[in-house]
This record gives sequence, structure tokens and C-alpha cells, in this order.
Amino acid sequence: MKNTTVLISGASIAGPALALWLARYGATVTVVEKAPGLRAGGQAVDFKGETHRTVLTRMGILDEVRRRQTGGHDQTVVDAQGRPRAVIPGEFTGGDIEIRRGDLADILYQRTRDSCEYVFGDSITSLTETNETTGTAGGVHVTFEKSAPRTFDLVVGADGIHSTVRRLAFGPEQDYVHFLGHYYALASLGVPGDALMYNEPGRMVAVGGPKAESFFVFASPELTYDRYDPEQQKKLLLDAYRGGGWRIPDLLAKVPGSPDFYLDSISRVAVADYARGRVVLLGDSAYGNTLGGFGSGLAIVGAYVLAGELHRAGGDHSVAFRRYTELFRPYAKVSKQGNAGRFLAPGSARGIRMRNWMFNRRVLFGAMMKLTDRFATRIDLPTY
Repeated sequence: MKNTTVLISGASIAGPALALWLARYGATVTVVEKAPGLRAGGQAVDFKGETHRTVLTRMGILDEVRRRQTGGHDQTVVDAQGRPRAVIPGEFTGGDIEIRRGDLADILYQRTRDSCEYVFGDSITSLTETNETTGTAGGVHVTFEKSAPRTFDLVVGADGIHSTVRRLAFGPEQDYVHFLGHYYALASLGVPGDALMYNEPGRMVAVGGPKAESFFVFASPELTYDRYDPEQQKKLLLDAYRGGGWRIPDLLAKVPGSPDFYLDSISRVAVADYARGRVVLLGDSAYGNTLGGFGSGLAIVGAYVLAGELHRAGGDHSVAFRRYTELFRPYAKVSKQGNAGRFLAPGSARGIRMRNWMFNRRVLFGAMMKLTDRFATRIDLPTY
């Protein structure tokens, strides 16, 4: 792959993971990220099963990830009076290895910053593919919000569920992203204490938990709002939780002052073919399922397979992208399973009781854990 130039959009997990492999294989890699720098903190992500551990080992980061892992913590489900109703075991929420998203992004960035070019605070605005039949060398002409236009051999969209690359190369977001009836929010509210979770029909709030300091999930019709306006998003959250019991009034009072706030829909991405010409999708942009529990694993395994197939094909993108799609689509089927919103915020009191009952029955919980392990390892991992 020497002399192959690759532009990756997105510097969270999937993008830098791919950059790590492509740089090893000799490609010249540029990563562009809309945020002004690496996003610190964030919710925890997890890895489970032999496949994930194998890829982390081959990347050379397993030991560092383990050193910085948060460790799985049990979470107690309480009622409005604060009485325990169920315990969600740490191995369910945290997999085999749990780490803050920002810490994982930092590990990947530190391993790639010297071998790859990072451009922060910028975003792609257009993609125009050229090919040999036009009398020019094949490539993708890319324009940016701030930087001068450039041409790359390949472009990778690793920029999440709301992927700019997918929109520009494949079509409108509504053709590929399907809203699942819930929203979630993460907030820094300065709430100390144990990991607790509280439900009312159609809404959930958790504090001190393994995934985020304060975590909200609520059912809602699809909303229209500015994804880059946190003040507008805070108002949506306050409206959704008005009249709530337990500690909800105190938590809501802290929301306006939260310095770190994020709200988004719980949605599923469905893309039949991960590539269009010289443009290919990776991670959540191609097979995301919000809070589904497999996003980080799909990102690192997908990066390994995509880079490996490009290496094996000697940079022939048409062969490599086809093989990547064929190999990975069956594994990524797990992203089509389930709806985390229904699980975290059941729509009825009976649904809440049934969810809690499942965690109190070790046999049912054990069966569910075996199923998730099977999903995480359901691929014959190639050696490139």
C-alpha cells in the first residue's frame, strides 16, 4: 500500500484504529475531525470475547487498555423511595474490559500521531471521484470547511451515525438511519455516590454508573433540534423529565449548568454495501446501533478487516472493499439486534418489573451473557 493516500473522517475510535493499521501497511494517512481536539472522558465502552481481545493484542494496545480500564461495577436499580429492586452485574454493562471512550481515543491517537496527519477543527464539504477514463489519475477530490482542497486515493467515513461522508457519497441520512423511539443524554452534574438507576415508564436516569456520571434515556416521538446547540438540547431533556420522582428534580436543577452535555437519538444504521467507488464506511456510519453494546468491538474489528483486505489486495480498493463487505456483514448483523431504549426505559411499569426480574434470575442472566459472547466472536478472524 506504499504511496496510497487515505483520508479518514472521524478521530474517535474507528478512525484512529484504521489509521494504526494503514500506517503499518505503508499508506499515507490523514485523519480529519470536526471537533477542535480529542474528546476527553465520555461514556465508557467495552470489549468482550476472544475476537476483541485478539484484535486489541494484534494492535499492540491490549496491555495499555487494561491498565486504563475502569473495571465493571454493579449497578443497583431502585424505586422512587430508593429501595433496591435489582442489581445489574458489572459483567453485563462492562463486558470483559471497560474503558472510557476518551481514554481509548487517546491511546489510539498516541500510537498514530507520529505516523499519520491529524487535522482537527475541520470537516469535509464535498467529495468528487475521478478515474482514469477522464484522463486523470483515479482518486477523490475533497473540499473542506477550512483547509485547501486535496485529492486522495481513498476516503473512509468513520464519523459516526450522523456521518458526513455517508451523506455526501451515499445519500441523505434518512435513507440509512432509523430512529428507534428513544433519546439519550449524558451530563456532568457533579453527583457523587453509588451506581444507581431509576425508572419510570418511558424514562430512565442513572447516576454514578459505569457508562457515564449522569445518564438519561427517554421515549419520545422523533424531535427536531440543532445537534450543535447544547442549550436547546438541555431544554428538551428538562421537558422530558418534568414531574419525575426519586432524585429527578434535584438532577434537573443541575442540568443547565452542566459543562459537558450531549443528547442524541437512539437509532440504527442499515447500509447494504459499505462502499461506493473509492469511498467506504467504517464503524457506526455503516452498522451503528446506539447503546447496543457492540459499537466499540465492531469498530476495532472492522478497522482490522478493512485495512487487512486493502493490504492483501495491494491497495486495489474494488477488491478490498468487496471482501470487507462480504466478510463483515454477517458479523455486523448484531447491530440489527435489539433496541437499548426499550431495555433501559421500558414503556410500562410491568415492563420495568420484567426487566428487573430477569437480572434477579441468574439462569436467565447467564443465558443472555452466553448469547452476547456468541455475537462478539461470530467471525472467522483472518490473519493478514
